Amino acid sequence: MFSVILQDTAHSVEKTEDSIKVNQKPLAWDMKWIGDRKVHLIRGNESVEAELLSLDRESKSLQIRVGYKTATLQLKDRFDLLLEQMGMSAAGSGTVKDIKAPMPGLILDLKVKPGDEVRKGDVVLILEAMKMENIIKSPGDGVVKDVKVALKQSVEKNQVLIQF
Repeated sequence: MFSVILQDTAHSVEKTEDSIKVNQKPLAWDMKWIGDRKVHLIRGNESVEAELLSLDRESKSLQIRVGYKTATLQLKDRFDLLLEQMGMSAAGSGTVKDIKAPMPGLILDLKVKPGDEVRKGDVVLILEAMKMENIIKSPGDGVVKDVKVALKQSVEKNQVLIQF
C-alpha cells in the first residue's frame, strides 16, 4: 500500500496482481498502455489519455497530464508511511528535531554524541529488539543537541533517543 497526495488530499492506493483500489474502492477504469509514459483509460463510454510528464525519484513526486489537465502527485511508499507513524518523517526541510525509538529495546551502541553533525542516512545508534540488531539512521540533516539514552539502557516505543 502507498499514499498519493493530490491537491493536499491523501489517497490510499493498494495494488494487487489483479486489481487496484483507491481509498479501498476498486478502480473502475480499464487501462491500456500505449507507450512507456502514456496510458489510455476507459470507464464506461468515457475515454481519456494520461501521460507521465516528469518524475523526481528523490522527492517522490511526479507530474502527469490527464486529458488537457496537469497535476503534481506526491507519493509515499510503505516505508515513508511507517516512518511517519514512528515520528521519523523526513518530509519538510530535511532537518530533524528528534529521533524516537521505533520499538521497545536495548541500546547496544551509540554512534553520536552532543555536538556531532549528522547527515540524512547516517547511523546514529543500534537498538536490539526481539534478539535482532536494528540500525537507526538519521532521517535528516542536523547537529546532535542531546543524547537522551545510554549504552545498555532499555527504551520504550516512541521514547526520545536523540534530540537535534
